[in-house]
Amino acid sequence: MAFYPKVLRKSSGIPEFDKWARQMVEHKDNQIGYPVNQNTRLKEFYEWYTDNHLESMSMNNVGDPFGASSALMASHCIERKVLSFFRPLYGFDEDDCWGMISASGTDGNNHGIYFGVNYLFNTTGKKPVMYVSDEAHYSNKRLADLQGLDLRLIKSDDMGRMIPDELEKALDSERPCLIVYAMGSTFKGAIDDQKALNAVLDKYPQMAVYRHVDAALFGGYLPFTSKRELVNRRELHFNSITVSGHKFFGMDEPSGIFFTTKKVLDNQSKNDIPYLNQDMKAISCTRSAVNPLKFWWLINKVGFKKWCEEAETILENTAYLKSKLDKIGYPCWVNDFSNTIFIRRPSAEIVKKYYLAGSFDERFGGELSHIVVMQHVTKERIDLFVKELENDLKTGIKQA
Repeated sequence: MAFYPKVLRKSSGIPEFDKWARQMVEHKDNQIGYPVNQNTRLKEFYEWYTDNHLESMSMNNVGDPFGASSALMASHCIERKVLSFFRPLYGFDEDDCWGMISASGTDGNNHGIYFGVNYLFNTTGKKPVMYVSDEAHYSNKRLADLQGLDLRLIKSDDMGRMIPDELEKALDSERPCLIVYAMGSTFKGAIDDQKALNAVLDKYPQMAVYRHVDAALFGGYLPFTSKRELVNRRELHFNSITVSGHKFFGMDEPSGIFFTTKKVLDNQSKNDIPYLNQDMKAISCTRSAVNPLKFWWLINKVGFKKWCEEAETILENTAYLKSKLDKIGYPCWVNDFSNTIFIRRPSAEIVKKYYLAGSFDERFGGELSHIVVMQHVTKERIDLFVKELENDLKTGIKQA
């Protein structure tokens, strides 16, 4: 287990900064309630960055990473390398793919929904209805509101997966369909069954369909497992996908990856911007020039083989945690291929110590919390956590 000293190696001279920094390093390994990889491995990156005086300038990846931009202080050349690495992992063909490093998974969802609306309107002349599971990330619902869409929340089953029959009941086959699949629902870590849901949509060949995959967390580790087909476009025929960079991949700030097809891109509204010297299709004008550098650093310093090992380890540790909870008789549930276990909510002390997010579901006894097994959640950390839960059972849980 990592140890972090209470005394900082270097003071900022600003007491508020130093107090905050101590709190961060003291508590980071206990953060097991949110899907963040705390093993960021960017120390040497920052040394390289400052040694080369890159901190002394402002850079901006303005415009399309593949466009004829006149931006000089940008890292588009590195961004394209990052996208080239990730593209085949999600089943996109080189000659039919467009992407960008986004600000976050939510930013990717915003682009997926926006591109889907434009694609369907420009090819059919009709604005689509948007369909998404009632357990998918809230950003999809908020973005539907932001973009003025007719949103239909589809009921999920007990474990959080969109129910195909409920989708069929809600369908308006006279209007285009924009469907968002959850590859790892927010709380229960559910994976929508795309094949079963696609089979429902295939019953209505007259209905134009755009499929966006919200794979913020699971899209990080699944490509490095034997279940990689679950996020592969060749297998499931989705039109776009978003993945977070600050979850499995270990970026130290919000970031993401967004991919779609050139056919989708070509069916966006034309938007010639003279000062960008290009037809700008994306929502975001300016994007981080540093995040592509970090991504490329991690690709070269961690890489495919290590990410395969880590993906298998987090799934193994998830199974280990489930077995330990079962052994002490603690109520818990987990979806297939998920690194998220939801449990009966423990005491307020444990919730606070381990930063456990909460939810409520009468089908599972009411108050719930979940644990997201990321790279820093080791078996040693799991053993300590389970021991505290066992004490909760012995003394009687006083829920948060």
